[in-house]
Amino acid sequence: MKIERLDLYHISQPLVSPFVTSFGRQEERHCLILALHSEGLTGWGECVANSAPGYSYETVGTAWHILSDFLIPAVLGRELQEPEEIAGWLKFVRGHPLAKAALDQAAWDITAQRDGLSLARKLAQPYPEGPRRRVKVGVSIGIQPTIDQTLAVIHHHLDEGYGRIKLKIRPGHDVDLARAARAAFPDTLIMLDANSAYRLEDAIIFQAMDGLDLLMIEQPLDYEDIYDHSRLRPLIHTPLCLDESIHSADHARYALAIGACDIINIKPGRVGGWTEARKVHDLCRSQGIPVWCGGMLETGVGRAAQLALASLPGFTLPGDISATARYYAEDIATHFSLNPEDSTISVPTAPGLGVEVNMARLARVTLQKETYVYR
Repeated sequence: MKIERLDLYHISQPLVSPFVTSFGRQEERHCLILALHSEGLTGWGECVANSAPGYSYETVGTAWHILSDFLIPAVLGRELQEPEEIAGWLKFVRGHPLAKAALDQAAWDITAQRDGLSLARKLAQPYPEGPRRRVKVGVSIGIQPTIDQTLAVIHHHLDEGYGRIKLKIRPGHDVDLARAARAAFPDTLIMLDANSAYRLEDAIIFQAMDGLDLLMIEQPLDYEDIYDHSRLRPLIHTPLCLDESIHSADHARYALAIGACDIINIKPGRVGGWTEARKVHDLCRSQGIPVWCGGMLETGVGRAAQLALASLPGFTLPGDISATARYYAEDIATHFSLNPEDSTISVPTAPGLGVEVNMARLARVTLQKETYVYR
């Protein structure tokens, strides 16, 4: 398949409610949407970089620059046989995984369409059991003004049918919150996400929560740290999950080699795409390490690809792939709904991503667009 044309969109959509983490407050979500065209087919990708360099050093601005000046010229006009080729084509650019992941996703989508396979089935080709039809999901709750308000939000999402709750924490908003949540919801799966807000010297904070039967504590220490997590892990009983520290399958291998975590959150954008995410999945599965799929407030374009990844057999914990209505009143692509009886979302089965992009809605939320044509 010759890559004939690519369209790059910078979009912004308002969130249903503000999302507050240790990085700050977010009321709208910026991202890049990429359309890859070949042989009458269109493959869609989403770059999950935001407007500020909080979670990652990448922003929509840096991603636009890297894609338009380096990555897109490197793929335009080339013959694409299988999506795994993309990573090799882009290796000359160091870093910038969120930008690379948009092209990787689009390549997986368009080749799955060509093959008449859903993205889930194409990703699952190496596994005899194939993909799951439904994926267990949870909901991530940002930092609320008070603990009572947090408990009310938890209650609302449990009523909606979510079976796992993730609470964002930061110094001064942690132990009392976790204790209150556990006391109010003794049988609920609850996990905490620190987004790198603590230091090893804060171990006493996590020790104070050891008796709360938490599902996990996610990325408590620095975003580039693996070593200090290996020192924290034997000091606490709650399972320790790494997110920001895992940038590739090699980083996952390093973490597991020194006992830095019990669980890994696989965000395909963070590791450069679905090709590398599947490598992390395979490594963890071979060592009996549970994994789950993290979220970045994706549109339906990214959410469909997340569901396909999370349908692989090694994903044994609920992911952060909430229903569309959790974040957007209106979206640019097919809405996804929660199956409240078992806290799952159904995996698309149509060829490729299996979603329809609403081009009129995409145009309304687009701040900038550029088209790149092979001549």
